[in-house]
Amino acid sequence: MGIGDDLMLFEETVPERCRYRVQVILPVEGPYDYLAPDGGDEGERFLPLGQIVMVPVGKRILPGVIWGGEPDTSVPQAKLRQIEAITDLPPLKDELRQFIEWVASYTLFPRGSVLKMVLSAPQALESVAGQKLYRQGDTDTEDTSFRITPARQKVLDLLAGSGGWTAVELAREAGVSGSVIKGLEQAGVVEGYLEVPDFSFPLPPSGIKGPVLSEDQRAAADDLINKVRAGNFAAVVLDGVTGSGKTEVYFEAIEAALGEGQQILVLLPEIALSSQWLDRFEQRFGVRPAEWHSELTPALRRKTWRAVSEGKAPVVVGARSSLFLPYEKLGLIIVDEEHEASFKQEEGVCYHARDMAVVRARGCHCPVVLASATPALETMINVQNGRYERLVLSGRHGGAGMPDVELVDLRFDKPERLDSGQGWLSQALRGAIRQTLEAGEQAMLFLNRRGYAPLTLCRTCGHRLQCPHCTAWLVEHRRFSRLQCHHCGYSTRLPDSCPSCDAEGSLVPCGPGVERIVEEAKKLFPEARIGLMASDTMTSPAATREMIERIEKREVNLLVGTQVVAKGYHFPYLTLVGVVDADLGLFGGDLRAAERTFQLLHQVAGRAGRAEHKGRVILQTSDPQHPVMQTLKAGDRDKFLEIEAETRSRGGLPPFGRLAAVIVSGPEEAELDNFCATMARAIPTIDGARILGPAPAPLSLLRGKFRRRFLVMTRRSVAPQAVARSWLQGLKSPSRVRVVVDIDPYSFL
Repeated sequence: MGIGDDLMLFEETVPERCRYRVQVILPVEGPYDYLAPDGGDEGERFLPLGQIVMVPVGKRILPGVIWGGEPDTSVPQAKLRQIEAITDLPPLKDELRQFIEWVASYTLFPRGSVLKMVLSAPQALESVAGQKLYRQGDTDTEDTSFRITPARQKVLDLLAGSGGWTAVELAREAGVSGSVIKGLEQAGVVEGYLEVPDFSFPLPPSGIKGPVLSEDQRAAADDLINKVRAGNFAAVVLDGVTGSGKTEVYFEAIEAALGEGQQILVLLPEIALSSQWLDRFEQRFGVRPAEWHSELTPALRRKTWRAVSEGKAPVVVGARSSLFLPYEKLGLIIVDEEHEASFKQEEGVCYHARDMAVVRARGCHCPVVLASATPALETMINVQNGRYERLVLSGRHGGAGMPDVELVDLRFDKPERLDSGQGWLSQALRGAIRQTLEAGEQAMLFLNRRGYAPLTLCRTCGHRLQCPHCTAWLVEHRRFSRLQCHHCGYSTRLPDSCPSCDAEGSLVPCGPGVERIVEEAKKLFPEARIGLMASDTMTSPAATREMIERIEKREVNLLVGTQVVAKGYHFPYLTLVGVVDADLGLFGGDLRAAERTFQLLHQVAGRAGRAEHKGRVILQTSDPQHPVMQTLKAGDRDKFLEIEAETRSRGGLPPFGRLAAVIVSGPEEAELDNFCATMARAIPTIDGARILGPAPAPLSLLRGKFRRRFLVMTRRSVAPQAVARSWLQGLKSPSRVRVVVDIDPYSFL
């Protein structure tokens, strides 16, 4: 993306006192005009730019924000509706409104849709009504008719010890009626007061020292500290091998930002599964950070959003959506595991949180740190072009060595069949696991495929069980005795007979998922203490934390897992990692398939040998000569990036060219194809750009909607946004057909 491009200028025209431009959280591009709440009298309250208000839209009352620009005076004032209410929240800062404008322009989504991501906690927008509490008042009342009855004395005795009781709590504890408390309040003996909820998170105590850093770590940490204290924008890639202590380095930068009174945002992939990171933060700083992700309760979302907007959440750790929170004084952004594809949002507004983090940091005039052992090719090209700086941690912390990587050629070392059917572990991998377990160490088997089997077919007629709503096979989850679609969530039980030919007992699982690997491991290693980590078994941070504790206590010595085990976990006694199918994900038309496979396997391999015990990694592959396998074996990441850059450069693919995907979907296939034909006829001729399609998407049916794709390909110097605008702006789609533009697409399904 064009990170170096200038931010869009934001118009700061102050509106008339009685008419305001209000941007609402609907998928609309521009703001609407509204009258001030009191109709425009001279005594009205002036509303600053960024003020959050509630306005009528049709029959609904929706949040909106006072935006810049001149009111539309062509609309008579008599036709304007009034602002319904003014919230007690701080106005959105200029930098955030500029960021909203920039994201909307870059992604081609309406400004209102982007604003909705900012105002994402409806409860937080409500006025804070304090809770009425009671405490002891003046016991020397001048009311001669007032008497201290036994019931009243019980209340006074309770309040003498402490205040802060609600009427219900006080009446229940004293064993009296509410009228007793009301009489005490009227006499002035008991005092009622309002207590506003505390929307704040604790500030880490000063003076807490972290571990002693190595020379490389200290140099990198000092560089980041200087940038934080300078208070200027800088994009820094923290490039360190797995286990090099990148987290401790940027913890030092966090400490410096806290010392400057700034807020810090740490973006993590899959925040709900990052309990070990949160524990490390608490050990280092003595408090837990504020969290922001989809698992929060409504009450906690309200508290966190309010605390962020008021500057009372010093450190926020969140998923990609936390980038759009209304920080009061953001001074540092950290994107951990910046290469992760999960930072790309593909539902709703399509954006990449890593790239948008760089944009937001520039708007806030603060540093942004992109940390990874396997930085994305786009990131490394930005380093080469001088857009980003790079800090390198070349060795593992504490002197631990990198693991040895071995390739097992499955064409020659074929897994043997078991009594129950096909096996999936080669003799070499079986022997290595047995040796590791006998040595009292831990082993891990990695397969990036959930469930028991990815496909179920009939051995009589060949029928394959498919999702009725998607062009996808149903995955068997034997633990739950269900078949499930991993795209739309459809679930059903495994039928007793084939739905096509009615043959009974003919349905057989094909291929392995992690549940099937667990089954094989139990038969081969009956004495092993086996644990399973996958996104459908680690359903909450608590479940993840429990499994991590079991591994750390060595209650588990053979771990089987999907990609959730690759995200930065540190297991000191884990010395062997076996990858069951290293080729999985390497093919299939995704331009980043090789890069993603290299990154994932490199991260998985990095779980082995992170302490004093030497690590060993075994990759089972049917294509050991593939550049991904050879560079992994050699431990030569830079060589892989060189090969990948050359391949993409020849094809004009990102980061050497630009892409935009246009996905067209609808419930009726004929109607969809007719409109796509209309779109194809309207494709413009633009120098440096070409538009391919339409073509059925690989998932041509998803959640009951048929899908077609166009691909906009441009030279690096040509903005795909401009191409898409000139092509699509004159086309009006049928009401049931949806057109979505994805700038810089990551998924090609």
